[in-house]
Parts: sequence; structure tokens; C-alpha cells
Amino acid sequence: MKTRFAVVTLTSCALVILLTGCKSGNQQTATQPAQPAQPAQSADQAAAGAPSGGSAGGSAAQAGAAPGQPAAGEAPAATVTVPAGTTLQVRLSSGVDSGTANEGMGFEGTLAAPLIVNGIEVARAGTRVAGEVTHAVSSGRLNRPAELALVLTSLTPEGGGPVQITTSAWSTKGESHKKRDAELMGGGAGVGALVGALAGKGKGAAIGALVGGGAGAAGAAATGKKEIVLPPESRVAFRLTSAVTLQAARP
Repeated sequence: MKTRFAVVTLTSCALVILLTGCKSGNQQTATQPAQPAQPAQSADQAAAGAPSGGSAGGSAAQAGAAPGQPAAGEAPAATVTVPAGTTLQVRLSSGVDSGTANEGMGFEGTLAAPLIVNGIEVARAGTRVAGEVTHAVSSGRLNRPAELALVLTSLTPEGGGPVQITTSAWSTKGESHKKRDAELMGGGAGVGALVGALAGKGKGAAIGALVGGGAGAAGAAATGKKEIVLPPESRVAFRLTSAVTLQAARP
């Protein structure tokens, strides 16, 4: 009987200990929430996800590049010195007339041919240029021919501002009126003399010559005004008198 009581007592103690341990384990599990398992990341995935310092830096540098300036990593455009004596072929954008032009009046045009120095294209055809009238004389009616002179003052490379330049003057002078006027006045006098001779013989011839000469002079005065006119698209050549440094045109 004692033996049986001892067995029952031990069994009860074991059950109590077992129940106490289970309760303690459940409390610890409830107070510490389970952390979700993190999937393993392969080396390739880690490399793909990591930002590339060089690429990001290059993009930032390109995004921050100022207009007209080379991007990071791009070589700056070479500078070329255009020597004095170089010819610039220019096509006028608007006309110039000696009858209406004044000294100091500006005009504009474009390069009719590319500017090339030692095989390097410095300015493309179509590059804008500007200039001014340095001398203008309107044609007289009897003995004063028209005169006109122009120079270039600036060239504006693509993507840049105007660059000051100096050139020799393009100039021209109208034909003299003397020969043509003499022919007009002489012809008028001859016709007048002939008409006078027929009308009143000797005396009439003298009077007719005077009248005819006056008519010839009037005709020469009426038709003798001849201006120098350069219409739009006229091609004019200028020559640099001083060297100028420009950036080579970008391809």
C-alpha cells in the first residue's frame, strides 16, 4: 500500500513539473514574435542591385553640363588661330545701296563657304557675320560717280557669341559719267545745229547748236545718276587684317 502511494505521488510530481515547463515555453513564445526568414541573396543579385558609382557620377555630370559646354569625359573643342590674310567669302542677307547707305550703317550676312585652316573646319558655311558701311557716296547726275566701301566687324560661331574681327574694306566706284555725258551733250548739239541750219541757214545753225547743246546737257543730267546696288544674296569677299582665335567646329 505504501509502495503504491509513493508511485502515485511521484507520478503526480512528474505531471506537475511537465505542465509547468510547457506553460513557461508557451509564455516565451508569445512574448517573442517570430521573425520572418530572410531569403538568401545571391552574389549576382547583390551586384545587380548595387548602384554603380561611375555610371551615376557620369549621368550627374552630363545632366549638370552647361549648354554649349562639353559633357564630363568629353574632350573640349580645339582652338584654332585664323591668320591674318585669310579670305572670308560672305553672302549678304540684305541689300546695300550707295544711294541710301550712310557711313556706320550695319549689315548682316553669312559665310558662303566654310572657313578652313590647316585642314580644320573652324566655321561652317552659313555662320553669321556682321559688318558696317565705312564709305558711301551717292551718284551725281553729271560728274560724280557713286562709291561704296564695306568691312566685317564680327563673326558668330555656332553655339557661341559674336567674336570681333577686323578686315580690309571691300570697295568699288561707279563708272565716270564724263564720256557718256559728252556724247549725250555733243549729240544734242549736233542735232540742234542740223535743225537750225535747215530752218535758218547759218544763223539758225548757231542758234540750233546752242539749243541742242542745252537739251543734251538736260538729258545727261536726267539720266546720269547711277548708284552701286548690292542686292540680297550678293557674294562679297573680305580679308582678315588681324589674326583671330576661334574654337574648331564640332563634328
